[in-house]
Amino acid sequence: MSYSATAILSVYDKTGLLDLAKGLVAANVRLLASGGTSRMLNEAGFAVEDVSTITNAPEMLGGRVKTLHPAVHGGILARNLASDEEDLAQQNISKVDFVVCNLYPFKQTIAQIGVTIDEAVEEIDIGGVTLLRAAAKNHGRVTILSDPNDYCVFLEELATGGISQEARNKFALKAFEHTADYDTAIADYFRKQYSESTKQLPLRYGCNPHQKPAQAFIANAEKLPFKVLNGSPGYINLLDALNSWPLVKELSAAVKLPAAASFKHVSPAGVAVGLPLSDLEKKIYFVEDIENLSPLANAYARARGADRMSSFGDFIALSNVVDLSTAQIISKEVSDGVIAPGYEADALALLTKKKGGKYCVLQIDPDFEPEAVESRTVYGITLQQKRNDAIIHPAKSFNNIASASTALTEQHKIDLAIATIALKYTQSNSVAYATRGMVIGLGAGQQSRIHCTRLAGDKADNWWLRHHPRVLEFQWRKGTKRQDKANVIDLFVTNQVPEAGPGRDEWESKFAEGAVPALLTIQEKKAWLSQLTDVVCSSDAFFPFPDNPYRCAESGVKVICAPLGSVMDKEVIKVVDAKNMIFVENEIRLFHH
Repeated sequence: MSYSATAILSVYDKTGLLDLAKGLVAANVRLLASGGTSRMLNEAGFAVEDVSTITNAPEMLGGRVKTLHPAVHGGILARNLASDEEDLAQQNISKVDFVVCNLYPFKQTIAQIGVTIDEAVEEIDIGGVTLLRAAAKNHGRVTILSDPNDYCVFLEELATGGISQEARNKFALKAFEHTADYDTAIADYFRKQYSESTKQLPLRYGCNPHQKPAQAFIANAEKLPFKVLNGSPGYINLLDALNSWPLVKELSAAVKLPAAASFKHVSPAGVAVGLPLSDLEKKIYFVEDIENLSPLANAYARARGADRMSSFGDFIALSNVVDLSTAQIISKEVSDGVIAPGYEADALALLTKKKGGKYCVLQIDPDFEPEAVESRTVYGITLQQKRNDAIIHPAKSFNNIASASTALTEQHKIDLAIATIALKYTQSNSVAYATRGMVIGLGAGQQSRIHCTRLAGDKADNWWLRHHPRVLEFQWRKGTKRQDKANVIDLFVTNQVPEAGPGRDEWESKFAEGAVPALLTIQEKKAWLSQLTDVVCSSDAFFPFPDNPYRCAESGVKVICAPLGSVMDKEVIKVVDAKNMIFVENEIRLFHH
């Protein structure tokens, strides 16, 4: 019998198969099928030939080998070229025009409770994947159907004289996606079976306890770039760790000093480099009782001390190997974990005792470089972008001055680098104030730019008010905890001490008997804040209105760094000039989400 075309059918999901076969027969298409597909068509009365008719080889190995044969794949892969026609003729192989194939239910199998590795292995389709890829590769001539939902469209085109190239393109893409998803599921399963704690790390849950299962893994490397030395990181811990580590790595490389970051909910609460601490600063940051502070310890003391309220329960990132003095500071604070390139033995021994032995300690490979393109899935949609690999450097990034004043100092550039690199890893919109080698106020994740600027400015003001002599003279009740001290100070400097009642009683109870301090008056606060100066401010995008530089000036800002591009740029610069500030244009926008 003479046929118009040849189709090979090999499907696990037999939805719509009989209707498809009916349409193929009506178009005078020869039907070749394997295994259960062949049996179903035979039982339904269709004139179908087993694939062994053209391979002259029976199914073998319990069905593992059915369609893997040159007679099948030569017919599928052959192009309309004279050389290909000659090869087919020499081997007595006929072309295949249509391939209908979908795969064993690997995902459904591994989702079953108690499934064994052997059971999972038997659901890994070999011949089907090969059929799909061969037909999809040759979609210039061959039509591949991998989705029963496409049968109707296919039959409609077939009935009108042939399958269009547009349809073949669409079907080929779907087949490639089908095999890619299949291989992803297989790799994920065996990664969990054979590479737990090496390439894959199971997590208790995602952002919230009801979000299960959860995991961290790496696909295109031999192992994860970090080791869990102690404790068990959670999903949010890793979000913080893997955002904060590149921050301190880049910052340390930029300014040639150890760097530290205190992270909470995927934004920094504090960022600093390891400049020496004065005795006054040691008292302010609660580290006056720790001897021989290293540069790294100084960096973390500053980062933690910038905004102690926000740093409570932080995840810490440190650019250098952690020494004992740094570990001693961490051991006294409420913290969820730390990530660093290494730990001295005595430092690690101290940290592993924290939180009853459950403190999370991660060691990162400092040489690890992520891939250039990053992906994330939101509501079932995959988004991809080039990773933000912008380099920010004190000597190179702050030379484009747009203001009348140009007296930018080297310390300004260092502080700008600290603020700007911090913004690169802060949820947008974001604005950061910095001085003396540390971020002193950060406004993160606000929809309004001015609200970022105000929030960061208020935090900077609070930081400076904690330097007030009256705060430094506080006499604490014996046994008052560090966080209670931080809460008391925060209420004091923000003018939120309750006037009376239980709240007031609780606040006063933290002081030694007879040592409750007088509150600062508005005039006293204003006078003290007027002494805050030489602050820099960086913004992750342009200032849309001049209210931003006005607010910056209230907190001692002398240098502003931001992109230009607003219709109000001239008005913004006009305010900068009027306030005798410097405006540095950042040519790189730094949104982070």
